[in-house]
Amino acid sequence: MPAHAHATLATPETHKFDAEVDKIFHLVIHALYEKKDIFLRELISNASDACDKLRYKAISKPELIADNPHFRITLQADAEAKTLTISDNGTGMTKQELVDNLGTIARSGTQNFIKRMTGDSKKDAQLIGQFGVGFYSSFMVANNVRVISRAAGQKKTHIWESEGKNSYTVREAEEIRPERGTTIILEMQDDALEFLDRYRLEHIVQTYSNHIGFDIFLANKDGTEIKLNEGTALWQKPKSEIAPEQYTEFYRAISHLTQDEPWLTLHTKAEGQISYTSLLFVPSAKPFNLYHPDRLTEVKLYIKRVFIADNALEIIPRWLRFLRGVVDAEDLPLNISRETIQNNRTVFKIRQSLIKKVLAELGKKSESEPENYEKFWANFGAVIKEGLCDQFERRDDVLEICRFRSTASGDKTTSLKDYAVRMKPEQKAIYFITGEADSIASSPQLEGFKKRGIEVLLLTDSVDQFWVNVLHSYKEIDLKSVTQTDGTAFAEKPEQGDAAEQAAPETAEPAHIGAHNAGELLVFILNTLGDAAVRDVRTTRILTESPVCLSVPEGGMDIRLERFMYENKQLAKISPKILQVNPEHPIILKMADDLAAGADKAKLADTAHLLFAIANVAAGEPIPDIAGFTRRMNGLLGG
Repeated sequence: MPAHAHATLATPETHKFDAEVDKIFHLVIHALYEKKDIFLRELISNASDACDKLRYKAISKPELIADNPHFRITLQADAEAKTLTISDNGTGMTKQELVDNLGTIARSGTQNFIKRMTGDSKKDAQLIGQFGVGFYSSFMVANNVRVISRAAGQKKTHIWESEGKNSYTVREAEEIRPERGTTIILEMQDDALEFLDRYRLEHIVQTYSNHIGFDIFLANKDGTEIKLNEGTALWQKPKSEIAPEQYTEFYRAISHLTQDEPWLTLHTKAEGQISYTSLLFVPSAKPFNLYHPDRLTEVKLYIKRVFIADNALEIIPRWLRFLRGVVDAEDLPLNISRETIQNNRTVFKIRQSLIKKVLAELGKKSESEPENYEKFWANFGAVIKEGLCDQFERRDDVLEICRFRSTASGDKTTSLKDYAVRMKPEQKAIYFITGEADSIASSPQLEGFKKRGIEVLLLTDSVDQFWVNVLHSYKEIDLKSVTQTDGTAFAEKPEQGDAAEQAAPETAEPAHIGAHNAGELLVFILNTLGDAAVRDVRTTRILTESPVCLSVPEGGMDIRLERFMYENKQLAKISPKILQVNPEHPIILKMADDLAAGADKAKLADTAHLLFAIANVAAGEPIPDIAGFTRRMNGLLGG
C-alpha cells in the first residue's frame, strides 16, 4: 500500500458478492476485453464521474469542496510494490455505497442480461461489453483490488477489498487519507507489470482518456507530477480538430460499449435564442436492456461544463433512448433542480432542437445509405416508432424515417413515401395488418390484396398496435387496417349477401353462391353462433383461398390492440367480430347447397362452429369453446 494510504484497520466484515456479480466475474477476468489496457480507461472514467457528481453537489453545498476546490485524478505506479494507484477527489463513497456499488450490479435489466449469457466465452464477452461493468475490469490485471473511499462531508473512511473471487471485505479505517474521494490500489499480476511503466500509462491516457475534463496527473516518487491529458471536454473542441478515432474512444468511454463503433456521430453547436453544444452517438449494436421498463436515456446533461444529470430524460425523449452522449447547455442556471428541469422553457427548446437535428440526420442517412439504414432500423426501429405515439409537432417527421416490411418489399423494408408511389391508380388508402412476425404474411385477410397486387404493410412490433390508432393518415392518404375492410377497397362491385341486406345475384361468377342461398346460409351461421360471438356474417372478396376470416367494423378497434388491452385489464370484454365468408370456397358452397337441400342442421351447425374456430386461430385469437371444438373435431375425424 502506498505511503499516503497507511491506516490502522478495524476488523473487516466479509460479504458475498451478489449472484449476478459472481456469474460475471469469470468472464470479466478472462474474456471481457481483447486489450487489457481498457481497465485503466474504465477506472479513470469512474473517477471523472465522481468528480462530476461532487461538482454538481457543491453548487448547493459549497462547503463540500471549500478545502480543495480543484478536481483532479492522479495515477501512481510503484514498481517495487507492484501496485498501481488511481485516486480522485470526487464525491467518494460511504460504507453502504461501497457495498451497493461494488458488491452488486443494481442496473436495469440485470436479470435479462444474465439470462442471455450462453456459456460461450466469445459471445458472452461481446454481451458483457455492452453491459458496461467497468470497475470489475480491474481484476483482469490485479490479484487484489483495494478501494479506499471517504464521502465528501463525511468523517469516516472505509476500505473495500477483494481478490475477485466470490467475496469481499469492508472495514473502517482510522486516520486515513484521502480527506475526500476514492483511491483504488491494484496489486498487479506478474503478466500485467507493463502497466507500471510511465510511458505505457501516458500512452493509454492520451489514447483513451484525453477527453476527460479533469486534469489527470502521473505522480512520481520524488513528489513531481506529469500532466497526461489536455483536460478539455471533447465536445467543446471544434469538429475540425477532432479525429474520427477520438470520437470513437469518447463514445466508448461514456457508453461503456467497449467493443462497439458509433453508427452515427452528431456533433452540434447551437447559438442564438438558445445556446448549447451536443455530442450524440447512435450505437451500432443494440443495448441488451433497450426495452427494459426502467430503461432511461443515457445522455448526460451539463450546464456550462458542469455535470448535472446522467439520464437527461427531459432533454432526450424516451423514444430516442438508444442515443449516447452529452448535451452542454449555456442558458440554464447552475443551481437548477432536477425537479424543475422538466418544466423549464429553455430545456423544452433544446429538446425540440435536438429532436429536429436527429431526425434530419437519420433522414439523410436513410436516403444516402439505405442498406446501412436497414441495419439501424433492425436495431432501433421499434423504439423510434414509439415517437409516433407522442403528442408533439414532429410526429410526421418521425413517420418519414420509419421503415416497414410489406407484401411487396421482400427481405427489405419500405418507406411510406415509396409505398405511396407504388399505389394503384384506384387505390384510396395505405393498407396494413398487425400480427406476429412468424404468421402475419400468411394471414387470410391478405389473400384478396395479394391476388389484386395491392401492397399491405406487415406491422409486427408491439408498438404498431398503438401508433396506427393515433395516426390515421399519411399526406392525406388514409391508413387502413385490412381487418376493417370488406373488399370494396378492390374497386369492384359492392359485396353481395350481407346477413342484414340481401342483394341481387352476381351472374359474372358461376362458382359464386346465389344471392338467395348466400343470404340463407349467412343468416343460419349468424343464428348458430349467436350475436354474443359474432356481430355479423358477410360474404367478402378479401378471401381467395380460405373459407372464413374475422374483421371489425369500419372505425372499430384493431383485433390485436383489443386483445392487448383486454389482457392488460383495460377492457372489460372482447367485442364480437364480423365473420367474413368466402362465397366461392368449396366448404361454403357445399354448406349452402346442403342447407337448401334440407340437410342435417346439427352437422351444419358443427361446421359453422369449426369455421368460426378456424377464423379465430387465423386472427391470433383463442378458440372460444375448446371443449366444443375438440368434440366437433373428433366427430369430423371419426366420419
